[in-house]
This record gives sequence, C-alpha cells and structure tokens, in this order.
Amino acid sequence: MTYDFSEFKKKAGDLAEHLSKELSAIHTGRASSAILDGIFIESYGAQLAVQHVATIANEDARTLRIVPWEKANGKEIEKAINDANLGISVSTDESGLRIFFPPLTTERRVSFTKLVRDKVESARVTLKGVREQAKNDIISAEKDGDMSEDEKTRALDDLQKFVDEANNNLESIGDKKEKEILGENN
Repeated sequence: MTYDFSEFKKKAGDLAEHLSKELSAIHTGRASSAILDGIFIESYGAQLAVQHVATIANEDARTLRIVPWEKANGKEIEKAINDANLGISVSTDESGLRIFFPPLTTERRVSFTKLVRDKVESARVTLKGVREQAKNDIISAEKDGDMSEDEKTRALDDLQKFVDEANNNLESIGDKKEKEILGENN
C-alpha cells in the first residue's frame, strides 16, 4: 500500500494561501485594498468588513478612495483605520475617504521585512507539525502491517520531497513580498 499524500498537499497548499493573505496586508508603499482586509466597523449591530459597507478603488499608486454606501459609516471607517495603526493616513471629504500610503522609510522597510520573515518562519513551523503528523501516520501504518518497510522508506522519502517543495514555496512567497517592500521590481 502506498501512502496517500493528498491530505498533506492540501494542508501545505492552505498554509501557502494563508501566508499569502497575511503578507498581502503588509504595507509596501503602494496603495492596496488588501491592507483593509482586517478592518471591521460596527454597522446594523454587526461587525462588518470595510469591503462590505463601502466601495474601495485605487485613485493612483499611493492613494485609495473609499466611498461608504451610507454616509454615517464614514466616521466609523476613519476611526477603525486610524485605530488599526497601519502607517497610512486618512482624510475625509464630501464624497468619502482618501487613504494615503506614504513612501516607506528605510527603518519601516527593515521592520516590515523582519515581519515577513517572522510570518514565513511561523508558516514553516506549522508545516513542520503537518510533516510530523504524516510521518507518524506512515510509521504506524508500517507497524500495523499496512505497508512494508520498503514502502515506508519510499513514503518517508516522498514526504521529505513534498516538505522541501512546500518550504521552497513558502520562501518564494516571502521573498516576493520582501522585494515589494524593498521596492525591487521583478
């Protein structure tokens, strides 16, 4: 019997997707609505994401325009963005809000790249736990007589290849974000 790696591959894929989503919220000096993904306001007695109560559009490379569907939500959105301390500035006018993304200082770039590395390392630690679970499943399958020792060895080798591939993918995602932060175009 060969070991089924579909569960491992799914978890590794989900982990890479989660890392990408987390990294998209890190400010790179360019206007991106992804930075607002974690911002919620109180509206109609529920916590709603800004995207669910307003239209968000890029005005230019460093400015987002937020037009609340209801004027009353404008102040709530402004307060929520300011409270999130994202390193961006907010101004209001008659048609909504403008979010300005200031150019990143060298110090901010360095701190953001450290944050990226921390998030990548955290994802790698999670992947290590997934690997251990798969490894334990393979070892117990061999002990239970469901696979031979040769099959176990082959499965463990395959597992390591998948782990290396997943780690390289996580590193690639992190490297891409670091280049965005540092202003290197690729």
